[in-house]
Amino acid sequence: MTVLDRRAARVVLVDRADRTLLMRGGDPARPGLRWWFTPGGGLEPGETSAQGAVRELFEETGLQVSEDDLGEPVWHQVTEFSYDGRTYRQDQDFFLVRVIEWEVDTTGFDQAERDTIDAHRWWSADEIDATDELIYPAELASLLRRLVGGES
Repeated sequence: MTVLDRRAARVVLVDRADRTLLMRGGDPARPGLRWWFTPGGGLEPGETSAQGAVRELFEETGLQVSEDDLGEPVWHQVTEFSYDGRTYRQDQDFFLVRVIEWEVDTTGFDQAERDTIDAHRWWSADEIDATDELIYPAELASLLRRLVGGES
């Protein structure tokens, strides 16, 4: 089995109620399997993590921020997953962006996103812990608590 290496940037977008925005999507190769995830995605050639996070956040939510607004990554993860019949090893940085509130605009979705992402919603750490739905990264509730000061 060939594993494709990929770099990515993701954003933990947090509102004034300390909830984070998650998107719900699926895998065309596995109909019926759905999961929730933070905005973000693969980096384009020559793109830094911060540049990718800014671009992906705008494309997926309509929110425009600058690289300076991001600061340094708040978390790093290497994960393996399959998508559309391929296996990926994704090395990804997570950035924190705080907003008072935000009305998500998905008009920037590319065709693959339009085909696979069917919902978005704001989640609290407690809601993430309580759900039976798949949420990635699995550590998101504890990361969110650490980022918003709810965990010592």
